[in-house]
Amino acid sequence: MSLFSREFAMKDLGLLHSFLGIQVTRQATGLFLDQRAYAKDIIERAGLSSCNMVHTPVDTQRKLNSQTGDPYHNPTEYRSLVGALQYLTFTKPDISYAIQQVCLHMHAPTNIHMIAVKRIIRYIQGTSHFGLFISKSTAHNLVSYTDADWAGCPDTQRSTC
Repeated sequence: MSLFSREFAMKDLGLLHSFLGIQVTRQATGLFLDQRAYAKDIIERAGLSSCNMVHTPVDTQRKLNSQTGDPYHNPTEYRSLVGALQYLTFTKPDISYAIQQVCLHMHAPTNIHMIAVKRIIRYIQGTSHFGLFISKSTAHNLVSYTDADWAGCPDTQRSTC
């Protein structure tokens, strides 16, 4: 018997309920995807279970730059939390911009950058029930929106999207 002549049986596992940490809830008009359990795990890892939530994931008054603040004492913790938050953007696109901003400082995080990460986590604490709703559609086009600012990066003075 050769290696290629083996037979493999498929097994029906029933309706999809979760996949790679993403919970799937079936509704009459589509599927709702969320990562509540994963978000709760991130909140607990950061030690913010008892903190108050915030209404926005970013501080609208200040822009992050690489020169502000003292170096963060545990860059591995910073990178680990930011990496975990990146995975959360699959079902929470509302945090994508905030995550992109803290990702810019993975190489040399400061205490100000960690404050920004903790703000994102506090936002997630109040919005962990948010997710993506996927429904059937007859439309065959993709619509996308973006925004840009002129010389918005405080470090390089480049425009950002």
